[in-house]
Amino acid sequence: MASEKPTVVYAAIACNLGIAATKFIAAFFSGSSAMLSEGIHSVVDTGNEVLLLIGVHRSKKPADELHPFGYGMEVYFWSLMVAVLLFGLGGGLSIYEGIARLRNPRPLESAMWSYIVLVGAFVIECVSWVIAAKELRKGPAKNMSLWRVIRTSKDSTVFLVLVEDSAALIGLTIAILGVFLSHHFGQVWDAIASIAIGIVLAGVGTFLMFECKGLLAGESAHPEVVSRICEVALTDAAVEQVQRPLTMHLGPDEILLAMSVQFRRGISGEDVIEAIARVESQIRTAEPRIKHVFIEADSFRKTGS
Repeated sequence: MASEKPTVVYAAIACNLGIAATKFIAAFFSGSSAMLSEGIHSVVDTGNEVLLLIGVHRSKKPADELHPFGYGMEVYFWSLMVAVLLFGLGGGLSIYEGIARLRNPRPLESAMWSYIVLVGAFVIECVSWVIAAKELRKGPAKNMSLWRVIRTSKDSTVFLVLVEDSAALIGLTIAILGVFLSHHFGQVWDAIASIAIGIVLAGVGTFLMFECKGLLAGESAHPEVVSRICEVALTDAAVEQVQRPLTMHLGPDEILLAMSVQFRRGISGEDVIEAIARVESQIRTAEPRIKHVFIEADSFRKTGS
């Protein structure tokens, strides 16, 4: 899966570059503030995807003395930077442009340019959205709602692209309405549309910042993964009891696991060592994303004993 992530980002970059160019051309000929805001939005999105590529590349650096568990969480840091830029540049500039247009209104010259570009951009954004949604819904997530997948996903690279594309589709819809209302009911609607687009981008940026903050703080693995770890450990004949494992995502495809295991009474120290190695191997096989495993032989009692 890791090798496919850049494909999602490359597709988004290609779409946003083409869309940004056409939006700025249409903004120049039509004089639409909402169209200019959408152009800014696409440029910010393109820069954001470049930052995501940097994060993916840096996260693949091998572990060293300073970072013994590797650089997987670089993805989450750069994803947080993307969210901040979406909030500040995307949302801030669009709101600023809308307010400036309210103070100094300018008549729209050609609605046809705007409609052609906005509808075309909407279709292209839909393609990018579908690619990201399919990537995010792979594996166990295929039966989950898209909202739940976004909230529980540990792959910030993909869900950021999906959320950005969703914001782009909402922004394009607002821009189309703004152009239509401006041509029929007055120039003020174009400025209002620009402000509304900025509010959408700021809201999405805020949501993504909170999601990335949680990942940077060290989120645990999905409950299904934790349950599977316990089930696998308990299938070993030498294991009597397992305390709830402690897990943390060090990256989208890298999990740290630490857990205490009570082995059956009467087995030798050598048997315990062999059992730990056996359980560790079984856990890695059942969940390949677990890269670091620490198992402690404990003597805790069963509840109620």
